[in-house]
Amino acid sequence: MDVQRPAARPRRLDPLPADLPLGTDPVSIRRRVEALERLLEGIVEIPVLRRKVGLDAIAGVIPVAGDLLTAAMGLYLVWEARNLGLPRWQLWRMMANVGIDTAIGAVPLAGDLFDLLYRSNTRNLRIIRKHLDRHHPATRVIES
Repeated sequence: MDVQRPAARPRRLDPLPADLPLGTDPVSIRRRVEALERLLEGIVEIPVLRRKVGLDAIAGVIPVAGDLLTAAMGLYLVWEARNLGLPRWQLWRMMANVGIDTAIGAVPLAGDLFDLLYRSNTRNLRIIRKHLDRHHPATRVIES
């Protein structure tokens, strides 16, 4: 017995689920900036040094382009902080962290060592977390 199925209707695009970190709420922003900081500062561990490095140090090996790419990614953290309503002086402080990292990181060899030691994105994440913990306590995460 042949059963005919009705013709398939074209599917409409469903909106993205609300639990993805694409929203503008403080929880989504916190998840995004923490993920970006982890990508930039600690995705790979150097076994001999027992120190984590990220895209910031790895891409810094590529002259100019690597430093500009990671600076743009660092400025994204500043943009997210602006969206959260951080005061201007904190935004300037965050931009100074990115600027110092980019300027000194652009120096061949010495800049690569500097990228291992100076973690501007971790500093900026600390500023954002402090603001979120104070002004949006529901986003606080207990770390183990």
